[in-house]
Amino acid sequence: MVNWHHLRKRVHLACFVLFLVLPFLNVIRFDIPRQRFYCFGQELWINEFGIVFFSLMFLMFLVVASSVFYGRVYCGYLCPQMIFSEASVSVETWIRRKVTKRFGRREWLARALWLAVLGAASVVLAFVFISYFVEPRDLVRRLLAFDVKTAGGISGAAVTLLTFLDFTLVRQRFCTTVCPYGYLQGMLSDDHTLLVHYRDDGHDCIECKKCVRICPMGIDIRHSPFQIECIHCAECIDACVEVLAKLKKPGLIHYTWGEKGAVASQRRQPWDGKRVVVVLVLLFYASGLFTALAMRRAVLVRIAPERATLYRLEGGRVYNRFRYTIANRGGKPAAVVFSIQQLNGATLAMEHNPVAVKPGESALGTFDISAPAGSRTDLVSHFTIVTSTVPDQVTDTIPMTFLAPVEGK
Repeated sequence: MVNWHHLRKRVHLACFVLFLVLPFLNVIRFDIPRQRFYCFGQELWINEFGIVFFSLMFLMFLVVASSVFYGRVYCGYLCPQMIFSEASVSVETWIRRKVTKRFGRREWLARALWLAVLGAASVVLAFVFISYFVEPRDLVRRLLAFDVKTAGGISGAAVTLLTFLDFTLVRQRFCTTVCPYGYLQGMLSDDHTLLVHYRDDGHDCIECKKCVRICPMGIDIRHSPFQIECIHCAECIDACVEVLAKLKKPGLIHYTWGEKGAVASQRRQPWDGKRVVVVLVLLFYASGLFTALAMRRAVLVRIAPERATLYRLEGGRVYNRFRYTIANRGGKPAAVVFSIQQLNGATLAMEHNPVAVKPGESALGTFDISAPAGSRTDLVSHFTIVTSTVPDQVTDTIPMTFLAPVEGK
């Protein structure tokens, strides 16, 4: 028999560890000051909207898909609000018990220690949360300098205060007053969605009400499996099994596939067209994200002609000026070599060729292409600029136009 309480706490611990380490590993993180989005180790620039879009849509639809299949399992097992709310209650209970055991019933002391612990925890958790949006090392400097003037410092102070108030005043009330997920779940669930259900066909309930006392949301699961407060945490399942086991009877509360469906431990979830569509859409977003990441180039080169002046004549040659932008979106240094093709007698003049670009930085500059004057029969000549990236050995051909006065006109 699965002990759902122990399983939940292990999942909570794993989620908490992931919450702490993800911003430092750049798995999922927005870097607002640098305008970067980190997705599974890839550093995406904010102008790569397509990849950012697929990343966010995939994560959002993953939560939706889990709701269709497994109901409010996200609320009970994965939601940060629920994890930290339950941790706050557990810390308060533990401190009160320790203080009572050592000093007697001194509520003021227990509460003071509890508030001190929560204050320190709020600072740490706020720091980690802001690290998802500001580079952690930069945030450490702001924290040590007690920065409350810049946007990062003000955000950190505000999140710390909100976290402290959440731990001390809000807790699970958030789930029933602010969070829309419980209401959304009512639209996503169907007759085969996983839920916690009380079934007593044999009238074996002994009215011990332990399932009510142990419920973190304070509800009686016997009234309905569709109460908005129910987060499917299965604490009531463990309580019922524990009590009735002493009477050598099975528990009366189970995970079931819908209100009238089979017990989840005895049968797999039924499949229908709705679930097939959900999986196909999820695979579509996952495939789009994978394809976009696979086709992404670490170094992006853009070239555009400067047409404020169409051309200039110097020393018997015609000059056209071009502007380049190089974005190194990879994690290692790169260099770009420029060359030209299909333009007779032309030369390329630029200050540095190749152009070196550090990881995560951009390079801007201009270069001139010149050709002998009086050798053109058309105002516009078409040619190609070739860029080669080192060390990736990626070559791009960029069509361009060269303007020159026509001979005899």
